[in-house]
Amino acid sequence: MTMNQANAAALPAANARLRSMLEAPIVPTLARMSWSNMLMMLAQSSTGLIETWFLAKLGTNVLAGVAVVVPVLMLMQNMSQGAMGGGISSAVARALGAGNTELVGKLARHALTMNVMIGVALSILLCLGARPLFSLLGAHGAALDAACTYGRVLFVFLPLMWAMNALASVIRGTGNMVVPGLVICVGALLMIPLSPCLIFGYGPFPELGVAGGAWALVIYYGAGMLTLGWYCLSGRSAARLSAGPLHWAPMRSILVVGGLACLNPVLTNSLIALTTAQVGNHSGTAALAGYATAARLEYLLIPIAFGLGAPMVALVGANIGAGQAERARRIAISGGLMAFALAEVVGLAAAIWPEAWLRLFGADAHLLETGSLYLRIVGPLYGFFAMGVSLYFASQGAGRLKWSLLAAALRLTLFAGVGALALSLGASLAQYFAIGALAMFCYGSLVLWSIAKGGWGDISVLRRN
Repeated sequence: MTMNQANAAALPAANARLRSMLEAPIVPTLARMSWSNMLMMLAQSSTGLIETWFLAKLGTNVLAGVAVVVPVLMLMQNMSQGAMGGGISSAVARALGAGNTELVGKLARHALTMNVMIGVALSILLCLGARPLFSLLGAHGAALDAACTYGRVLFVFLPLMWAMNALASVIRGTGNMVVPGLVICVGALLMIPLSPCLIFGYGPFPELGVAGGAWALVIYYGAGMLTLGWYCLSGRSAARLSAGPLHWAPMRSILVVGGLACLNPVLTNSLIALTTAQVGNHSGTAALAGYATAARLEYLLIPIAFGLGAPMVALVGANIGAGQAERARRIAISGGLMAFALAEVVGLAAAIWPEAWLRLFGADAHLLETGSLYLRIVGPLYGFFAMGVSLYFASQGAGRLKWSLLAAALRLTLFAGVGALALSLGASLAQYFAIGALAMFCYGSLVLWSIAKGGWGDISVLRRN
């Protein structure tokens, strides 16, 4: 009897989801588990873009101010949902795959506690340092004022985001992608009418201007946290949330992956923040807004990368826990290639029709020129970005992040480092963006190579982690 059969035989009929994760055909299983996740992330990303469209009505300075907040907000989102969230899902999935149901319950409690504590600490730091941070990122004058107004509201209530994403990640770790996807989709859709009401003061709502967009996000995070918390407390989840003491061992099983994984969104969002500042300092506020608007299209690739990546965390983690390292590797490569193909469609469309995207947010000639230049050069390489991000999530499931982090560091060094040097030596924006395209290619290719060659190491080491 194989390890796969032994684990499956021990599972009750109610745990058919785990049996499917260990046995079912890979591509159909990935497709089935990812659709709700992609829908969730698409709704989440789209609402942010729709809100930006509303805020753009307040002027270019507001758009530029919000543009420097977005990388910080996305850093928090990616850290809480993708990094620590991936560590949480990985720990839960590996415990389920190994049949340790007692640990699964403890992980839910420890995951929520840790994420809230991290959210509180980051909230304090960002509230205190908002103005100098946004100034460093290239916002000045009225744009800086708009950034501070928008950012400080979000930062005060940051723990709500961290708590919501902890609960969603616990549920995803059990292989259930539908419940978090449904809750976040409904919340995101409700935010679409709420955002303009708070920005412009429609109906009974006060006119809050740029701060209204931030308050809409805060309400969304709070509602999502309460709904997912109720689901975990009700016992409907395989990882039930309950009161109890805190211990180091469950925290360590999350932090050994999630803590290290936090470096990836730091690297990714630092790249966006640094390159935005470099473009702004080189070519002015309108160019900054154009580049930032074009680069935000990369955030629409996150539904593809995370939509496939979150199921891969659970699938890879469960198979690692069950001793099936080779199946785990096949899952990762299959998911990475699926992400590549889907993202290439988006990237090629953006390269061919860049203004179809850019004109949603502004019609300034310099904005359109800079944004179009970026999308024509970098868009055709978007498949490598999505593949690299999805494989980063798969690596979380395996507990092996070295090559994913090295690839992200290489991308940052090439684009923000070598690119900045090139600008200082008189390079054009076209040459600068070409360096960004090369960096994106290297990022995705290196992560794929590391997994294909067996970079996850020996299965006995993985199972002890």
